[in-house]
Amino acid sequence: MTEARLYARVTRRLIPLLFACYVAAYLDRVNVGLAKLQMLTDLRMSETVYGLGAGIFFVGYFLFEIPSNIMLHRVGARLWIARVMLTWGVISGAMLFVTSATGFYILRFLLGVAEAGFFPGVILYLTYWYPSDRRAAIVALFMTGIPVAGVIGGPISGWILKAMAGVHGLAGWQWLFLLEALPSLVLGVAVLAYLDDGIVRGGARWLTVEEKAMLADRIAEDQKHATTHALWDGITNSRVWLLSVIYFCLIAGLYGAGFWLPTLIQRTGVASPLAIGVLTLVPNAVAAVAMVAISRRSDRTRERRWHLVTPALVGAAGWLVTVRYGQNTAIALSGMSLAMAGVTTSLAQFWSLPTAILGGAAAATGIALINSIGNLAGFVGPWLIGWLVDRTGSTDFGVYALAGVMALGSVLVLTIPARVVNR
Repeated sequence: MTEARLYARVTRRLIPLLFACYVAAYLDRVNVGLAKLQMLTDLRMSETVYGLGAGIFFVGYFLFEIPSNIMLHRVGARLWIARVMLTWGVISGAMLFVTSATGFYILRFLLGVAEAGFFPGVILYLTYWYPSDRRAAIVALFMTGIPVAGVIGGPISGWILKAMAGVHGLAGWQWLFLLEALPSLVLGVAVLAYLDDGIVRGGARWLTVEEKAMLADRIAEDQKHATTHALWDGITNSRVWLLSVIYFCLIAGLYGAGFWLPTLIQRTGVASPLAIGVLTLVPNAVAAVAMVAISRRSDRTRERRWHLVTPALVGAAGWLVTVRYGQNTAIALSGMSLAMAGVTTSLAQFWSLPTAILGGAAAATGIALINSIGNLAGFVGPWLIGWLVDRTGSTDFGVYALAGVMALGSVLVLTIPARVVNR
């Protein structure tokens, strides 16, 4: 079997399940954005309370990210990813019991604790199977779970809010949390039954001895180029901290405004929750196509930096268009499409940088550190916009600030020498 056909087989085996898991994970993480359209009125919460609750998820995520990734590296992906999915499914469903700001904060924090380690764990897991010259496109396929969660979840969530309101005495937003937690529980069981821990570890009985040897040799050859392998090096390496800052800036553009996407659409004059949910499909669909196309080109040319910088700047410009033409649904939606395509593509490209630098145990700690620090922007961004909305009555200033932060992060990428990451 040729190498190309072998990797195609590996991709067919691994990516559909991991992709489905990420769709479920991301949906459970951000469906609070659509639930907000009803929940704030029912529970008499302010925009600041919502922003803090949406963002406090990332505090729990930050605190438990590195320990979770180390555990995955030690006990194996199958058990740990299944554990993550089952616990977050239970906690996400429990959001239907929220009656106060305190309960909202606690469950969002616990959801972050439960999910900590899933995304960096999968990024680490993919380094066990794919060499660096194939990784950008594979990570992009996995990360299309972000926009696809919007494509699928937006219309479904809008329908649940409208159609299930009052059924068996529950509000639409309560049904939303309950029903959208179920896929995570089902997929957690599927991971236990289906996922292999690695090429050699965990069996991989669907591969022949010769195929395993071919894959293992490619990974071993690729790991020779990593600049650091020891566990502690993933924390002390200065480039890891620079990458953490860059990722923080990019994540700010995703979550800071992404949690408010339904609200931004609503402010263009769209009133129906179902219509808002359907319209969220457009920017997410554009983002999915852009991620895969640009990441494939990046792998083909083996150029990493400009394939990250350019989409990030386009994404920042898209958020500016969204704000500037916020009263015109068509133009604002075009801006949101540019923004989501730019920021999600830049995030997919980003992970070709640390995985080119880190190897072995250093990859476990380094990837987790970068992801945990970067995702603190998911706390800062929503809280900042919520605070500004309560004081100014507008999302404009917050989105402007986050667009500027994205642009800053893209410029910092150029401080990393091309020879280090372009492979």
